[in-house]
Amino acid sequence: MQLSGLHVYPVKSMYRVSPDSVSVEPWGLAGDRRWMLADPTGRFVSQRENPALARIRTGLGPDGALTLTSPGGDRIEIAAPAVTAGDPLAEVEVWGTRFRAAEAPKEAHEWIAEHLGEYRLVHLDDPHARPVDPEYGEPGDTVSMADGYPLLLTTTASLARLNELVAAAHPDGHETLPMERFRPNVVVDGSEPWAEDGWRRIRIGELTFRVVKPCGRCVVTTTDQETGERRGAEPLRTLAKHHRLRKQAAFGMNLIPERPATVTDHVTGEVTGHVTGDVLGVLRLGDEVEVLEDGRQWSVDSRA
Repeated sequence: MQLSGLHVYPVKSMYRVSPDSVSVEPWGLAGDRRWMLADPTGRFVSQRENPALARIRTGLGPDGALTLTSPGGDRIEIAAPAVTAGDPLAEVEVWGTRFRAAEAPKEAHEWIAEHLGEYRLVHLDDPHARPVDPEYGEPGDTVSMADGYPLLLTTTASLARLNELVAAAHPDGHETLPMERFRPNVVVDGSEPWAEDGWRRIRIGELTFRVVKPCGRCVVTTTDQETGERRGAEPLRTLAKHHRLRKQAAFGMNLIPERPATVTDHVTGEVTGHVTGDVLGVLRLGDEVEVLEDGRQWSVDSRA
């Protein structure tokens, strides 16, 4: 098996960036979901409430600066706010967890209001601020402003099987669902369909990950990630019938990276040092994927 896709979402629920390689930090891929929109109460805003977020293209500068581009080409560049620079903090919330994030400047809020609504743009200045659900994480595990876990993995084989099931349910024809609908961070090629349901621990290139929980899916998967348009009941209808895990329509698995004891050169294989900082290692397209621990713990509740 190999790594065939890498995706970073600079702003929660906005458009992706798909690099050939990316650093991995304890709370996710570098730059992934460190920004988000919050409503006047501080609660996060996503495509669930406003599918138009998918239409905003994003870019990240080397210094953490964010670039947003509207469908009409209107563009703004926003420097990453920081507590050390004296930028104000806002109390925000993601799925019941409240924490503090730094607010973007006024001109960013005005741009967001013009294109999306009356939201505040915030930046997770402290990536240690939000813990992973202790039921599935370990003490010290943290996450960015993603829904729940540092990384999301999907496989091309499972998508192919899902599309077969969707086609069978729609004999008059249905669009082929692209992987982008599921907004993964890492995509694996070469497995069997639904094999990831049984993975417990895997290696991707130089890094290892705990596979902690299936990803229950929502209305975002019915949203065209290029246009921001809702496209009907699929894939939720077919997943609910054929692939329910933990009583939810499920697709993909959540990952938590493990801190390696040493750094190994990916070309020579030589140990070059110890990992002590925020960067745990680098993922690259084409990296080998190996299952280190297998053992199905999630039973499929099929309604077929």
